[in-house]
Amino acid sequence: MDLAKSIRDIPDFPQKGVLFRDITTLLKDPDALHEAVDQIVAQLKDLDIDYIVGPESRGFIFGVPVAYALRKGFIPIRKPGKLPCKVVSQSYDLEYGSNVLEMHEDAIKPGDKVAVVDDLIATGGTSKAICELIEKVGGEVVSMNFVIELKDLNGREILKDYKVESLIAY
Repeated sequence: MDLAKSIRDIPDFPQKGVLFRDITTLLKDPDALHEAVDQIVAQLKDLDIDYIVGPESRGFIFGVPVAYALRKGFIPIRKPGKLPCKVVSQSYDLEYGSNVLEMHEDAIKPGDKVAVVDDLIATGGTSKAICELIEKVGGEVVSMNFVIELKDLNGREILKDYKVESLIAY
């Protein structure tokens, strides 16, 4: 199945000159959603991993079914103030400012091996911050798996020290 055919292109969103790749059409199509999850599972099934990690919110959409299929736990990465227990934080820079990601402090123990699953890799800044957050508590990022990769934004370059996989590349 050609998953790219299930992605809707929306010109000039969120601002003029941007071509937005909308995954809601893939999510709505049961065959495309099943295929996307199955392909990520196939990329990960032979790797030695303990957990699937997914960032809020679209990483939850793809990460949880992948974790379920692989019989692994799922660890959410959230925006500040969303997790109820003690957290570890990682700040990162955006084009016009900065942001922070959080994870429960006890979610990953030293030596735990994880795969990060998300919908999109663009510049790689958020993904790099996720890796730094995992490594801060002693975890090891074994693989980073994305549904979509925007190649022109060179996200792989910032993640060159990690195994990066994508299902669709634009």
